[in-house]
Amino acid sequence: MSETFSTSFELLATDSGTAARRGRLHTRRGVIETPAFMPVGTQGTVKGMLPEQLHEVGAQIILSNTYHLYLRPGHELVRRLGGLHGFMQWDGPILTDSGGFQVFSLGDLRRIEEEGVRFQSHLDGSSHLLTPESSVAIQEALGADIMMVFDECIPHPAARDYVAASTARSTRWAARSKAARTDGTAALFGIVQGGMEQDLRRQSAEQLMEIGFDGYALGGLSVGEAAEVMYRVMEWTLPLLPADQPRYVMGVGTPENLVEAVARGADMFDCVMPTRNARNGVLFTSFGKLSIKQNRYREDDGPIDPECDCTVCRRFSRAYLRHLYQSNEILASVLNTWHNLYYYLKLMRQMREAIETGSFARFRAEFYRQRDATGEA
Repeated sequence: MSETFSTSFELLATDSGTAARRGRLHTRRGVIETPAFMPVGTQGTVKGMLPEQLHEVGAQIILSNTYHLYLRPGHELVRRLGGLHGFMQWDGPILTDSGGFQVFSLGDLRRIEEEGVRFQSHLDGSSHLLTPESSVAIQEALGADIMMVFDECIPHPAARDYVAASTARSTRWAARSKAARTDGTAALFGIVQGGMEQDLRRQSAEQLMEIGFDGYALGGLSVGEAAEVMYRVMEWTLPLLPADQPRYVMGVGTPENLVEAVARGADMFDCVMPTRNARNGVLFTSFGKLSIKQNRYREDDGPIDPECDCTVCRRFSRAYLRHLYQSNEILASVLNTWHNLYYYLKLMRQMREAIETGSFARFRAEFYRQRDATGEA
């Protein structure tokens, strides 16, 4: 293992009225200003976006998926072709998930064992075994700057006995993931599980901190629970985590989720929501969601969002974007994705600035006021 480890976290400011934090995460491929949102590039691409366009909309780091890249094109091929950075020509940091969420989403196509998870590929039905050790090895082959431990994403609802057994197994897998790491310059984050059970969340966090990781994530959220339940789990768990390390809430979420999670002390996020919604003609704006497919935009020459200064809002009308979507043009997905990612990344920038200037409470109130002030979306 390399003796050099280049990932570190600075806590730059905290909000006086909430638990919101402004930080800076140093990785071997660049600095990430937090709170930060990571666009999801599951298969080595953020759908519809060139790497330089990701920089233009403000992306600092992207997320890619271990499970999908392991099955296709294969992590060893990616390694031979320069790692994921060289393969996809993205020069910024990359976080890879462990593959656990995708494996556990396979339902009857997988079987959980102490060793790991046996599953059938959704592509061709071939049989595979993913373990903590192989997950880390795949992530290292991909060249990830931040890797995640292998864990089980617990469904909701779930019986307490199942949650307890699964959480204990995930902790054992976390220790094995750490022991398997050979690249000391890449960060490895632990993942707090425990379902919606406060004592199990605390137990998971404490045991992971005993093992020791470079950052900590909250897993098992945004799996069907109400937003109030999600926020409650954050309130239980985030304060338990070290103040001098990054806190990542996985798979979250809506703009409202992000604002509330930041208020509760979270630093990093990922979600397919801005990109997936874009491909379905749903756009995020300062006044809420807008469905561009609606007939009322057929002759609308205004921008998606008058408050937005992205390239799409500066150049193209709602009428044109609706036409592209209705015509099933590829450019519809490109432009919609551009706007949605810009909106999400600008939202994070605005929250960083608000925390820095001590005005987060005012920002949060204005965020909701704009949504309440119009029924346009």
